[in-house]
Amino acid sequence: MRRKPRIPPSPLPQRDGVDPVRVRLPQAGEWATVREHLVARLAAGAGVIDTMLADGLIVRADGRPVEPGTAYEPGMFVWFHRELPDEERVPFAVDVVYRDAHVVVADKPHFLATTPRGSHVAETVLARLRRELDLPALGAAHRLDRLTAGLVLFTVRPEERGAYQSLFRDRLVTKEYEAVAPYDGGLELPRTVRSRIVKERGVMAAREVAGEPNAVSRIELRDHRDGLGRYRLVPRTGQTHQLRVHMNTLGVPLLGDPLYPVVTGPVPAGDFRRPLQLLARKLEFTDPVTGHAHRFVSGRELQAWTAHDDWAR
Repeated sequence: MRRKPRIPPSPLPQRDGVDPVRVRLPQAGEWATVREHLVARLAAGAGVIDTMLADGLIVRADGRPVEPGTAYEPGMFVWFHRELPDEERVPFAVDVVYRDAHVVVADKPHFLATTPRGSHVAETVLARLRRELDLPALGAAHRLDRLTAGLVLFTVRPEERGAYQSLFRDRLVTKEYEAVAPYDGGLELPRTVRSRIVKERGVMAAREVAGEPNAVSRIELRDHRDGLGRYRLVPRTGQTHQLRVHMNTLGVPLLGDPLYPVVTGPVPAGDFRRPLQLLARKLEFTDPVTGHAHRFVSGRELQAWTAHDDWAR
């Protein structure tokens, strides 16, 4: 059995709460230099790579800059900081619900991504909390979609992160969501929805297909008025967009959903109106490190229910 390579610590510090990029050179390859491999592997382009090398911005494990002519070494690690994109600041605070020596539980707003990805890097919950709490080693135990608000669990110590991630992998966390969607008096609730959901890379919306179910959701109606329903959603599995897909399948797509039932055009940067009406309301689990039983409740409200006219405006 092949042993995983030991990953040396980063020689570069974080920047704005964002880790440097780490690249490991493959064992097999016909590149003569590190530069050739990075040009072939990264989308930055030869000119950008050459400038970074000339400026000493790409470094080895010992912190020494990689020279333009550095020979290719299979298994070698190099680090650099990506050029941060211009990001529109999400004008909503991240609330810390709980913090101890092992975990941080945050109540995230709509529109803020959980972790750096794509065009959302510094404007993420993880980067913000690293800066605001002075916890550079903070890591995410799971993620919420950028458009979903509510509770997210982070780990303080990297060596404990796997223990908390396994809670979600092994379905040992009870998650409860709240949603606002149209009310359908003919829809029989509560019910458990089971289907097979696939999410293809590069395709924005997930879809249901025939086959063995891999997505299970409990759907309940909590209240209704003026043609709207307030729903309690309890996912038993964790497929991408699972709750949004299942509510759409039932004929009651979530208010503010830009993907279901149809994919709409991109929202202009800085437009924070009409957030998706989905909230991760409750999070319950037994701490795998301390043994404490935790139960957290989001303090946020869904505006389409509490102030529909303001949300719709």
